Amino acid sequence: MAQRSDPFEGLLSDAVRAGVCPGMVWAVGDARTALSAGAVGLLDPADPGGPMRDDTLFDVASLTKILSVWAVTGVLVDAGKLDLAAPLGDYWPEAAGRPLADVTAHHLLTHTAGLPLRANLRHLYGSDPQDVRDGVLAERLRHRPGEAVAYTDRAALILGYLAEHLTRRPLPRLARDLVWSPLGMTETRYGPLPAALRERCAPTEYDEESGRHLKGTVHDFSARLLGGACGISGVFTTVGDVGGFLRHLLAPRPGTFSPEWTAGSLRVHTGGLEPPRGLFWHPAPYTGPADDVWSHFGFTGTGIWVSPTRGRWAVLLTNRLRLTRDPGPLARVREVFRKLAFP
Repeated sequence: MAQRSDPFEGLLSDAVRAGVCPGMVWAVGDARTALSAGAVGLLDPADPGGPMRDDTLFDVASLTKILSVWAVTGVLVDAGKLDLAAPLGDYWPEAAGRPLADVTAHHLLTHTAGLPLRANLRHLYGSDPQDVRDGVLAERLRHRPGEAVAYTDRAALILGYLAEHLTRRPLPRLARDLVWSPLGMTETRYGPLPAALRERCAPTEYDEESGRHLKGTVHDFSARLLGGACGISGVFTTVGDVGGFLRHLLAPRPGTFSPEWTAGSLRVHTGGLEPPRGLFWHPAPYTGPADDVWSHFGFTGTGIWVSPTRGRWAVLLTNRLRLTRDPGPLARVREVFRKLAFP
């Protein structure tokens, strides 16, 4: 646990007392180590004797897009198995002859493919995973690829499907074998979590169907519809594993995605379109590309940042959904956290 004089500990303790979320775990570091790390608050407000801990497992929601899909895509690009500029219809039979035929992996990574903004998977396609896949890959586009930037979960879902097509292996196995194992991320996995791990998992939102707060089961409904694992969401991990992943971006280790993939991703790929985007990463809120602080967030209350020019990374994991869907209070805390981490 960090010392009381640690400004991060002070900021986050105040946020917990203000009811922003039950508890928070954080780490900030450089290419070698964590410079500040700790945990504040409770794992679950229903158990006042259970503190948040540095080994707490979090449903990281859309951080799955970085920890799994972006990283796996990088390995495939490095290996020459995926050309980001090639139209999907040229090499993927499921995309040929459909609206996705002229979309590229680069369009998906920059959120410029023109995909529908909402997933709405069960409403549109039913509950069978194959029907969902068929429906997603056949869906009409909102606009021509490359015309506008609009964040959508479907981009990561389709990239996950693409990785599975190219390798004939399921995405959870790809992420484990190509990324998490080489980086020593032993606590990172897709859910649902086994009973032995659920006790140290931070609960999220109350689920009407089960009659309890979700704990060890992914919050995102699209991911649950697809068995708990897809490109959109589904990953559970700890602050230590995420910190190790982010250190790799600054001091690459052999065996997984390359420094060239990281460097290419952490620059603007959307020209003059707004908002600017890298490859799945985006400039941190209230910063511009020249500030070189790149970020990604998750709906459950999670966030990561990295800055190659500063040689610094940061991670903040919370389960704010246990208390509220209002993103505003945590967004304000994140902004102060980012300023402390990247002065």
